[in-house]
Amino acid sequence: MFSQEYLAPESKAGTRRDTTEVSPFDDLALDYDTWFDEEGKLIFAIKVSAFHEVLPSLPKPWLEVGVGSGRFAQALGIETGVDPSIKLLKMARRRGITTFLGRGEQELFNKESFGAVFLIVTLYFLDSPSDVLKEAYRIIVPSGKIALGLVLKESPWGKFYQRKKEQGHRFYKYATFYRYDEVAKLLEQGGFSIEQVISTLFQRPDKVKRMELPQRGYSPSAGFTVIVAGKRDSEILLAESQSY
Repeated sequence: MFSQEYLAPESKAGTRRDTTEVSPFDDLALDYDTWFDEEGKLIFAIKVSAFHEVLPSLPKPWLEVGVGSGRFAQALGIETGVDPSIKLLKMARRRGITTFLGRGEQELFNKESFGAVFLIVTLYFLDSPSDVLKEAYRIIVPSGKIALGLVLKESPWGKFYQRKKEQGHRFYKYATFYRYDEVAKLLEQGGFSIEQVISTLFQRPDKVKRMELPQRGYSPSAGFTVIVAGKRDSEILLAESQSY
């Protein structure tokens, strides 16, 4: 499925178990994965539909950072994934994903190895989003893209999950939610320019009853937002940094 040049060297990838802290999602792996087959089945389908709007514009090969159990990777045709949870990665491998144990900020892959990097419901679980975006910039080819799937803080779903976080929910207590403008700033600082935005999931939390068609553009009413950003030229970024 892949030529070896797109994969981290065997010796380097093999050290991840020793250098990666245990993920809190190891204890939640089964509950997390089961959600997609039960209460989250329709929500997942709506999110996948939104991503299908942008897939034709994303050059391959593809990598998902925070691949989890491989549900999105399998549905979208993402070949490779990285995640800090050993148990979730075992599930992803069973779904046919080439997996690596590690975190998005670690140098697991060679420079300019991927056409597109996906972060799907991952950004708000990162210790340092800026470091992950910096590493994504390094491993994406010059004409490549980054694709984010997000629940934004200002949306009804963002407010819903924020309340769950404050109540100590087993998943969302680890999350930090961001507004659209905060995500745009993180991308800009990471060397990316937003090119496409898709909005979906306009039904209210706990009231999702039907499939939805995604809409182009940003909407604060959308429960799920897909953002595609292109990699800006490194020489331009250097010139901008020197001008400050």
